[in-house]
Amino acid sequence: MESAYQECLVNEIKKSGLYVEKEKSLPIIYKDLKIEQGYRIDLLVENRLVLELKTVENFTSVHFAQILTYLKLGNYPLGLLLNFNSKILRNNIKRFINTTS
Repeated sequence: MESAYQECLVNEIKKSGLYVEKEKSLPIIYKDLKIEQGYRIDLLVENRLVLELKTVENFTSVHFAQILTYLKLGNYPLGLLLNFNSKILRNNIKRFINTTS
């Protein structure tokens, strides 16, 4: 289900005139090893905002760790975790700020 929400959200973001990348690859670098497909960000808006989309009963610490990792590794300033398994979406959005950027 997340892919359907992702496509609709990409469409809306593009219609608003913003640049959005879908399934943005975020490589892992360990010493002299670079893994190109290490992580994949659901949506990256204007190369600044990470959007992670979920359809889960509740957010878990794993979801929080995932988006914080993306923010730190990509040096992105802001992230939103959205859970579409909700009657009211605004009640299931978590905002994250990268304090290391």
